[in-house]
Amino acid sequence: MIQLKPRNLDPRSEELRGQVRAFIRNELASGGFVPQCDCWTKGFSRDFSRKLASHGWIGMTWPKEYGGHERSSIDRFIVIEELLAAGAPVASHWLADRQIGPSLLRHGTEEQKRLMLPGIARGDYVFAVGYSEPDVGSDVSAVKTRAERIPDGWRVSGTKMWTSAAHQADFIFVLCRTSPSEGDRHQGLTTLIVQLPAKGLTVQPILLPTGEHGFNEVILDGVEVPDSMVLGQPGEAWKIITSELVLERCGPERFMSTFPLLVELVRRTQSNPDNERALVGIGELVARFWALRTMSIAIAAALEDGQSLGVEAALVKDMGTRFESEITEYARLLYSVIPSFDSEDLFVNFLAQSVMQSPAFTLRGGTNEVLRGIIARGLGLR
Repeated sequence: MIQLKPRNLDPRSEELRGQVRAFIRNELASGGFVPQCDCWTKGFSRDFSRKLASHGWIGMTWPKEYGGHERSSIDRFIVIEELLAAGAPVASHWLADRQIGPSLLRHGTEEQKRLMLPGIARGDYVFAVGYSEPDVGSDVSAVKTRAERIPDGWRVSGTKMWTSAAHQADFIFVLCRTSPSEGDRHQGLTTLIVQLPAKGLTVQPILLPTGEHGFNEVILDGVEVPDSMVLGQPGEAWKIITSELVLERCGPERFMSTFPLLVELVRRTQSNPDNERALVGIGELVARFWALRTMSIAIAAALEDGQSLGVEAALVKDMGTRFESEITEYARLLYSVIPSFDSEDLFVNFLAQSVMQSPAFTLRGGTNEVLRGIIARGLGLR
């Protein structure tokens, strides 16, 4: 493991924070969005993403030649931290900005970069990732989706599960097996980029208990993908995926999904300052939040320096996803209210949202059990 060093934010970065906060205030005043918990998965708005793009807040760290803005990872951290704190609708560009763009920059062809990156930076393109499958769980190396060689491309067949935003996506990254594993399941895997709509690809909704449509089952029945849409080299997808997962696991979204509820919990307690039990609980939550935030900023800075931080990212996700669920539990235990999506009381409303979303926190992006195995290996314990 790498010894992470805390990073202080410079005054220029804080100026950026002020700009983002002013933008959010204006959007709220004009009814541009309604705050919600878990906004980076539930809050889907292409229009809002395009507004962010017009300020240069998507693709912030990417080269300008591909629509980026060549800013620092810390600047990007500040923008996404403020958007998450506000519960802003960022889901339409989140995946593409967080991991698809960096993967294309690192492994994509020039044709792929010019086809997709400028559209992402404009807030125009939505991406989905087809990794999970029925009966596979978190072991994505066990995928059964297969691609067979055809002239100038591949024919893909299989089923993907829990594919967020597939019904709204312009592209799907599909992990499939293109050659036998020969004893190592990490070998012979390839990432194919499917542009939608595609003949032979069907998207079926998987509804949440609330009736919301976020997840999908994606059925690929002989979908043909040209060679020009292979990401990296055939058979090398595992290397690409593992580098993606570091980006997926260490950001502030892994401990800020229920931050709007924490803010309302603090406000409710401020109106009843004699509630010592609540004060102690909030003090513990805020201290833990600050520790996670410090770790996440340090990882963002280290990644910019080119360091590999798979174990550290796993730590942030394991600790962070438990923390954001515990905000929900603290709120339930400290104040006896009935959660309701229809309530005008933001505390009650956010609590309902958090209760319904929290079961997924420790599953998406790799279960906590898998993460602890990664951490144990990093510490030399297995």
